[in-house]
Amino acid sequence: MSVSTHADLRFHPLRDSVTMLRRNLRRMLRYPSMTVMLVGMPVVFLLLFVYVFGGTLGAGLGSGAGGSTAGGGAAGAGTRAAYANYVAPAIILMTVAATVQGTAISIAMDLTEGIIARFRTMHIARVSVLTGHVLGSMIQAAVSLAVVIGVALVVGFRPTAGPVGWLGAVGLLAAVTFALVWLAVALGQVSESVETASNLPMPLILLPFLGSGFVPTDSMPAGLRWFAEYQPFTPIIESLRGLLMGTPLGNDGWIALGWCAVVALGGYLWSRRLFNRESR
Repeated sequence: MSVSTHADLRFHPLRDSVTMLRRNLRRMLRYPSMTVMLVGMPVVFLLLFVYVFGGTLGAGLGSGAGGSTAGGGAAGAGTRAAYANYVAPAIILMTVAATVQGTAISIAMDLTEGIIARFRTMHIARVSVLTGHVLGSMIQAAVSLAVVIGVALVVGFRPTAGPVGWLGAVGLLAAVTFALVWLAVALGQVSESVETASNLPMPLILLPFLGSGFVPTDSMPAGLRWFAEYQPFTPIIESLRGLLMGTPLGNDGWIALGWCAVVALGGYLWSRRLFNRESR
């Protein structure tokens, strides 16, 4: 009897986490407008930068691009295709950042509506409340990434990665998503309202613009270039770009994983501290 009791206690957090995950997935299916909105913004940016700015920005990539726009439509199409390959990794990363914005909103909604307070009175593992949100957001991010990558392929993105490159890219995206989701969980808990929770993660969406996501950093003024080269999203974008396009990673891969580890650990510890503080 004691053995079965210990077994129940051992698997209690896992069982409760699965229950919370099921709850969050059902809410996503019941309110699909949130997912559509989170996916729609990266898609709009992708179409805007490829079809509106792609010809001009693509002409500036690499050396000898100055005369590439003089050849008419064919040259413009070529530079646009080159820019689609360049910008797609940034849009993919932006998709992850947009998804975690939904995580912060969901956490804030549960707090303001008193659902989490009710969960605290129930006989469930405390960790499962946050774990359910994290796992649900990971699944939502995977769906969003599949949609955005599909659109990117339609508009001209042509990755040259083999199976190993794609496996590395998937692993990197999983690490980035896991890290940013835990950060969003903390941001959702620290927010006093749903509106605040929707605004706090916005810098995560803007950081690719201030890195190497849309233009090379060597085209920026000195001060902005320094920030762009040392902010966390630049090595992540460069690593993702290298994995998908088959170019050397250098030290960017290790730096990107280091940033993911720091953000994930910091977000987890911050989230746990906030949740335990509110549970007293």
